[in-house]
Amino acid sequence: MSDEVVLLDTWASMYGMRARIALAEKGVRYEYKEENLMNRSPLLLQMNPIHKKIPVLIHNGKPICESAIIVQYIDEVWNDKSPLMPSDPYKRSQARFWVDYIDKKIYDTWKKMWLSKGEEHEEGKKELISIFKQLEETLTDKPFYGDDTFGFVDLCLITFSSWFYTYETYGNFKMEEECPKLMAWVKRCMERETVSNTLPDAKKCMALLWNCRRHLIEIEDFINHP
Repeated sequence: MSDEVVLLDTWASMYGMRARIALAEKGVRYEYKEENLMNRSPLLLQMNPIHKKIPVLIHNGKPICESAIIVQYIDEVWNDKSPLMPSDPYKRSQARFWVDYIDKKIYDTWKKMWLSKGEEHEEGKKELISIFKQLEETLTDKPFYGDDTFGFVDLCLITFSSWFYTYETYGNFKMEEECPKLMAWVKRCMERETVSNTLPDAKKCMALLWNCRRHLIEIEDFINHP
């Protein structure tokens, strides 16, 4: 009996993109269901009654929620190719640490910058850039966060690059100037078809944000966190 795999997601979610890349890395066939988070489907409410958020992976009728957990689940279940987590326990712990850092820092700091003006806006911008600089420093001299291979941290961070153009526009800075090493890493990740075929156009993400602001809609209603 073949696996039945369904992904509840929405196109602009950097968290949902993680699940899509992980499934692509493993070559898993699945049914994609685009959610309207302004009008959540009965299936989403049934499969994630606690948080009512995407992404949700449904594997043979059983739901798995939270993007980082989903990626680790995919890696463990379909473990015959493209390992995402390090085999060494210490390296696995460090990978989990940095993904937790990414999830606790980037989105909330960006939102602080986006929704503020004046001095608070500048503080938010400086904080956001400092987060990316920290992540750039953590990359060291290796091509990927998984050392020589694309791994868990790479997958969980690269999805934010779809929103870099938006961050730059609202913050009036250039990622290439602030974090050139990190942007070189982005280009290496984009050479993988699993990544380039998944990530949406950056200007399309920007347009979504403009529409949210025009209609006074919370951006979380479209991308969800985390």
